[in-house]
Amino acid sequence: MKIKNWLALSYLIVLLLPFAAVYGLYISISHFERQQDFREFVEARQQMEELETILQDEKLYHIQPRENYQEIEKAASGSIRITLYRPDGVTLYSSWNDSYAGRLLQVDTSRLYSGLNDLSKHARTYSLKQTVFHDRELTGIYEITLPRDVWMDGVNNRTIVVGGILILFIALVYGTVIWVLHRKLTRPLGQLREKMTKFAKGEPLNDHWSHSRDEIGELIAHFYQMKKQIERTRQELVQQQQEKQFIVAALSHDLKTPLTVIQAYSESLWGGRLLSEEERQEYAGILFNKIAYMKQLLHDLSLYTALQSEEKESEQVKVDGEELFDMLLNGYEEPCSQNKIKLHTEVCVRNIYCLNPEQIMRVVDNVMANSIRHTPPGKNLWLAAVSSDCLMPEWVFGPFRRELDSFRSGGTLLLIQNEGEVIPENLQKRIFLPFVQAGDARSNGSSGLGLSIAKKIIEQHGGKIGLWSEDGYGTLIACWLREGEHMDET
Repeated sequence: MKIKNWLALSYLIVLLLPFAAVYGLYISISHFERQQDFREFVEARQQMEELETILQDEKLYHIQPRENYQEIEKAASGSIRITLYRPDGVTLYSSWNDSYAGRLLQVDTSRLYSGLNDLSKHARTYSLKQTVFHDRELTGIYEITLPRDVWMDGVNNRTIVVGGILILFIALVYGTVIWVLHRKLTRPLGQLREKMTKFAKGEPLNDHWSHSRDEIGELIAHFYQMKKQIERTRQELVQQQQEKQFIVAALSHDLKTPLTVIQAYSESLWGGRLLSEEERQEYAGILFNKIAYMKQLLHDLSLYTALQSEEKESEQVKVDGEELFDMLLNGYEEPCSQNKIKLHTEVCVRNIYCLNPEQIMRVVDNVMANSIRHTPPGKNLWLAAVSSDCLMPEWVFGPFRRELDSFRSGGTLLLIQNEGEVIPENLQKRIFLPFVQAGDARSNGSSGLGLSIAKKIIEQHGGKIGLWSEDGYGTLIACWLREGEHMDET
């Protein structure tokens, strides 16, 4: 239960307890009154009848010394009150007076004569006012008041019991609230503070901390989400830092070799030794190739850095898929023919796409250049674009088909498959990192950023890229693109 619900419930209980206690006391007293009422009335009636035999004596209703009322005083033992009046309202005797104080005082006759001959029940007493006649003349009035001691004792006992229960319940609610607050608030907050301190110091934390589903549990869950996000950000920063260090080291290495070559051939061209025209042209060709390689390397690095920037946004437009992919997959016959590679193309696309055509073209160029470079002469290379409503091409290698069917779900695939040497499994997981290359790629003029750039572009389009390589078959690279007119938010 939520802490706010616990607090609201406890506040409501404490608020209602006094009303419940009053109601319980009322019910208890009412029940006690129903049980006691008739018996008490009969006992009061019997006592009064016993006193009436004494009080009916007409001699008592004349002014006389108090000693003459000794028989009445004996009968009025305890807390019974007996008062005698003359017909004109003069008080002749009261058992509650120890002296003559209050005697011979005249009371209001209208009050005196009200309620005559009726046994009246009050909260604390029973009272009876009765007339006394002699020779058919009114000689006096007596009033008997009997205390309801049993009734009062019962009410007092029940009040004490109900009050004790009320105090017990308040103490129980208070103790429960303190326990709940300690269990749900104080202890978890203390543990959370301890874990936050450890996390701030970089100490390892146990991620399997069971917590409740209240507000503190939500706070703990948010803390672990924040912890995971911070750790993920730290790992990304470390990875980016390592990646930058690796890029700098790889770039330094890749630039050092052509610069050394350029320096050596430049010195030969401008040095003292005479060169033949054929040698000059050869040296100039080597210089141009190395400069072009360095230019391509710097261009790829600049593009990779731009794609890595979070502020870089891909300008996407709606294009017809069939027309676009027909254009993208054309133009590779000549480089394949020069390398004596058999190229097979296939387009089965019938959708509208939102993408950046120039960047997707760069993806196909980079992957195809990589595939051509690693396809031996006389081998086959397949290039295809297949939407989700088309069958998978039959030429896809058997070991790749099951995983590729799951990979293609709901999207269009760009497939580049070649027959060639297998890529080692440990390298397959790193092949899309910058400057990670297989075999003698550097000697073939590769910058080592082509697949990394392709991966960045595909991810910016909300897609994904995968690689499969199997000994005895070859290598397949698949790029997944979202279908439809949905604009990707980058």
